[in-house]
Amino acid sequence: MIVSQPSRVLIVEDDPSLRKVLYNSLNAGEFAVDETHSSEEALHMAQHASFDLVLLDIEGPALVENCRRLRDLSPTPGIVAIVKVRDLQGAEVQALEAGADDYVTKPFWLHDLVARLRGVLRRRSALRETEQPVLQAGSLAIDLRRRLILWRSGTEVRLSPKQFDLLAFMMQNQGVPLTRAQLLRSVWGPEYCDEAEYLRAYICALRKKIEVNPAAPEYILTEPWIGYRFCNPGNQQNWG
Repeated sequence: MIVSQPSRVLIVEDDPSLRKVLYNSLNAGEFAVDETHSSEEALHMAQHASFDLVLLDIEGPALVENCRRLRDLSPTPGIVAIVKVRDLQGAEVQALEAGADDYVTKPFWLHDLVARLRGVLRRRSALRETEQPVLQAGSLAIDLRRRLILWRSGTEVRLSPKQFDLLAFMMQNQGVPLTRAQLLRSVWGPEYCDEAEYLRAYICALRKKIEVNPAAPEYILTEPWIGYRFCNPGNQQNWG
């Protein structure tokens, strides 16, 4: 009988009481946990050991920079950032731009955090296993290899090349909150990073083509103050 190994998590938290709670809670479940109070030590540990996930308290430029440095490691761990509610309109965008896969806000429920960690693990595992030529979500299917073909309930939907690129990128990152700058940079290039209205127009056009009710979208959801998240309406948890 093959017993699967627990996912290895590194907690980076400078609050000793919260760090202890997180360590004890996660270590008692499905995770093998290491912890540190220092982002620099976390980077050193991640360079010398393989972690599946890093739970990173984002506060200040040094931690954001180390989030970027963690993203450059190989193999790259999944990163879930912890941000404070009072910093919500800035810190979570910085974390996502720096390479975090998802985030939670203080205060948070443990079951919410665990769901986010599991969601990141599932998405990263799926990406490692295969680069699917056909992506599916709900009644949508997009053929990456043939490129110009998109079906909704068996009916072909015509998209412009950039509409296709945008939808493909979002479906490949299903469940992940994507900032406007991430989307613009990935689909159009770095010179478009400030063109929020440009992106909004494309999102509006996509919703008209793939949503049953564009005014109440099920697939392309707006993330307030951040950007957008592509969701599978068949999933109970939008982030998974």
